[in-house]
Amino acid sequence: MLGGVIRHNKSIVRCGAFRALSSSSNVMTVRDALNSAIDEEMSADPKVLLIGEEVGEYQGAYKISKGLLDKYGPQRVLDTPITEAGFAGIGVGAAYYGLKPIVEFMTFNFSMQAIDHIINSAAKSNYMSAGQISVPIVFRGPNGAAAGVGAQHSQCYAAWYASCPGLKVLTPYSAEDARGLLKAAIRDPDPVVFLENELLYGESFPVSAEVLDSSFCLPIGKAKIEKEGKDVTITAFSKMVGYALKAAEILAKEGINAEVINLRSIRPLDRSTINASVRKTNRLVTVEEGFPQHGVGAEICASVIEESFGYLDAPVERIAGADVPTPYAANLERLAFPQIEDIVRAAKRACYRSGKVAATA
Repeated sequence: MLGGVIRHNKSIVRCGAFRALSSSSNVMTVRDALNSAIDEEMSADPKVLLIGEEVGEYQGAYKISKGLLDKYGPQRVLDTPITEAGFAGIGVGAAYYGLKPIVEFMTFNFSMQAIDHIINSAAKSNYMSAGQISVPIVFRGPNGAAAGVGAQHSQCYAAWYASCPGLKVLTPYSAEDARGLLKAAIRDPDPVVFLENELLYGESFPVSAEVLDSSFCLPIGKAKIEKEGKDVTITAFSKMVGYALKAAEILAKEGINAEVINLRSIRPLDRSTINASVRKTNRLVTVEEGFPQHGVGAEICASVIEESFGYLDAPVERIAGADVPTPYAANLERLAFPQIEDIVRAAKRACYRSGKVAATA
């Protein structure tokens, strides 16, 4: 984020050159990480543009695009009507001609209006053209549940898009993830679905000088071991990574040393890191906000059964959202999504510390 805001030693420093900062005490919000990634990639490559509802004059529904219209002008930061199918199609067409559009959905629930362009126009074109048509486009925006916005605005689309060949699906958790993965997505020659979380936008995370460097980029398809452990593997993505880490702290007080894997990439999925961890811990708990049937956790389970079945000392535990449309009432909404205590209980079951092993998701 050129000219962005970083908290440094509890004071606010406005800076144009990240690499000059100390790596020991930098803190960055996910919102600023995303803004900085888009800013730097637009600055480095004139082919990169941003298109979507309220991304310009309003500076983004969640202020991800703050300052970009003033800096790059209306030809590269384009406000659109409320027509997801229209502006997603324009973005795909621009990508056909060599531009690198970033298409923002106000929520990924609205991407269903544009799913034909994402799947049929973007994901399949390279294959159907025998490699002659590249579609370097990023579809990004908040995914999953927010708070009190009802069933039509509270769904996780990770499993939906991850089932489609031709797409790459990324799910950042921290500021480092958001910054490094979005840069990788913008530079990638293939269409990328970039699933953010609205409730993480304002969260602050420590970042190193390397992360703040304009050349920083994370590899697509590589998970991160957020916490090493030996007793049970916990896989998670997006907001659930934070829940898994908090659960691991609780488990540690009870003598269970959990390993927490931040998936980062849903498609491609880092099967090797997951299986290597399970072969060490001999137990697995998968965590996601999405529906249990045909979910990301189900795919991880299949991978572990296929590659590491002989290493398992307990049945795999799947923690997922309830198999119902998201309730609007706050008390019911909480029951519909995984909580920290659910992860703790599942890990203890896997370690045979309490309760019976779950028979279903």
